[in-house]
Amino acid sequence: MSLSKASRTYVIEFGVAMVAYVVVLFTSVWLLNRDPLSPWRLAIALAPVIPAIFALVAFVRFLGRMDELQRRIQFDAIALSFGATAILTFAYGFLEGVGFPHLSWIWILPLMVMLWGLGAAIASMRYR
Repeated sequence: MSLSKASRTYVIEFGVAMVAYVVVLFTSVWLLNRDPLSPWRLAIALAPVIPAIFALVAFVRFLGRMDELQRRIQFDAIALSFGATAILTFAYGFLEGVGFPHLSWIWILPLMVMLWGLGAAIASMRYR
């Protein structure tokens, strides 16, 4: 399977951003564990967000280069992800009120990405 020029550009841009994310994340965790009272701890803790922003920019640029069908599939997938994440987090908030353990916000993005992938698979099958 041959990738289009837009896809190749996206894979490179997104891949570089993800490699940077992993490096910055591990460095950030290491620095915070090494000196948890550092005056720079807020900046160090937020540092992984910077390469994540570059990953988002890469995706938005790729979205603009997609053909109409691929863009529609992504729109459907993102809509499913947004709605399902909203319902699931809303429901879990009620469950926390009756004794379920508190979950960190850090789990919302992985949930959204997982549901986005599921939505893309469903939309791709629907448009075949």
